Amino acid sequence: MGGIRAPRPTKVDVARLANVSPATVTYVLNNVAGQTISAQTTAAVRAAAKQLGYRPNLAARNLAVGASGVVLYIVPRITLGELLLEVGSRLTAALARHGVVLSLQFETDDGRNVVDAVADLNPIAVTSVFPLSGAALDAVTAADIPQIHLGSAQLHAMGALHLTIGELRVDHLVSRGHRKLAVANADVPALRPLGEYWLAGLRVAAEQRGLPEPTVGTLATDGSDAADVVRGWVADGVTAVCAQSDETAFVVLHGIRRAGLRCPEDLAVMGVVAGTLGAVSEPPLTSVALDAETIVDVSVAAMMAELGYPSESEPSSANVARLILRAST
Repeated sequence: MGGIRAPRPTKVDVARLANVSPATVTYVLNNVAGQTISAQTTAAVRAAAKQLGYRPNLAARNLAVGASGVVLYIVPRITLGELLLEVGSRLTAALARHGVVLSLQFETDDGRNVVDAVADLNPIAVTSVFPLSGAALDAVTAADIPQIHLGSAQLHAMGALHLTIGELRVDHLVSRGHRKLAVANADVPALRPLGEYWLAGLRVAAEQRGLPEPTVGTLATDGSDAADVVRGWVADGVTAVCAQSDETAFVVLHGIRRAGLRCPEDLAVMGVVAGTLGAVSEPPLTSVALDAETIVDVSVAAMMAELGYPSESEPSSANVARLILRAST
């Protein structure tokens, strides 16, 4: 048990204990100029930080002494349209105004580039759309570097994206009379963390609505086993499938056709992170779209606050995801 470390307290934890906003915690602990904060509030924040053992992140410390730094932005090997590059572009411009450099690191099988970047660049923070895993996560954790991703504590304004999307998908399918659901994942190891991320949200939503545990299946990306997987689901009473991406949903649709079944009559199919091809699949694919502008605004605001430059108000994440209703459900 000696090798297991308790999660490091976050700024959100301090804010909750002191009954203030995370921005106020940043103002107090980083001595941000131009803010009027009462002595009582300042004392409450410092006492909460001491009680929790919280310390300002490396970024704030570096900036406080006038040093510039590097933020790593991890780009995963998944299809999210222009979202990833748009987030990176906006972050680059916002951080550059404060002398901070954004270094793009494209995900690799072994995470070696992130490991090397942590050792060579000594980054003040690491940000990504989805949680890190494997060697990259180990390196960042060992270096005690702040990590920001969708669903992390720093992005509390976004909420837990997997839970939001899980509820959207399950609510829609339940409204169509479905109760026994399956989850379709691709047989690509690099995409496994993404599949697990969406699955966690679906499980919570299903449990809250009294549904059985979703059945999980893996399909070859070339569709060679898709018909067999689909037949197995239908034989088990599954009536709707949530795929880990639109691309995997297309493989499921292929399997339905090869099995001589109909969509959605025999098996409904739903994707996520709606792409343009979903509109011309057969049948057109129901999916969940992510709003790039909302994600960019919230991500940039969170990153800047974590680095000691909080805005006066946090952008809303109310429209971060929306249902794209088509014929496959």
